[in-house]
Amino acid sequence: MQFEASSIEEYFSIIPEDRVIPMKKLRETILSNLPEGFEEMLNYGMIGFVVPHSLYPAGYHCDPKLPVPFMGIASQKRFIAVYHMGIYADPNLLEWFVGEYPKHSKLKLDMGKSCIRFKKTDQIPYELIGQLSGKMTVQAWIDLYESKLKP
Repeated sequence: MQFEASSIEEYFSIIPEDRVIPMKKLRETILSNLPEGFEEMLNYGMIGFVVPHSLYPAGYHCDPKLPVPFMGIASQKRFIAVYHMGIYADPNLLEWFVGEYPKHSKLKLDMGKSCIRFKKTDQIPYELIGQLSGKMTVQAWIDLYESKLKP
């Protein structure tokens, strides 16, 4: 589910009311832990955290006009999602996250390749998401992106 918004403030005004507080808290958690260099923007109908063209002029291999995505948060139909491309590309980071998750939540981990789904918004492990957000620098993500994800 993508919301058509022209700004992050507008995004918060059009998502379901019960999602606003947890989404804002996720955003604050990520922003306060994300290493320097990533930029926040609306990307793919969600709040995204990207490698800007100023640091990686080639842009995203799927569409070079777009910056390279790193993280995103979205209010989906049945859950809030945190997208983290690093856990998709780095098996060690994925292993760390899967191992840490039970220490921060009693719920079963609901996860895809890069998507972590939270159906119970009062059970989001913000501290763990903060730790995950800070695990990879911009340069480390660029290096990993170039080695594994870029054709």
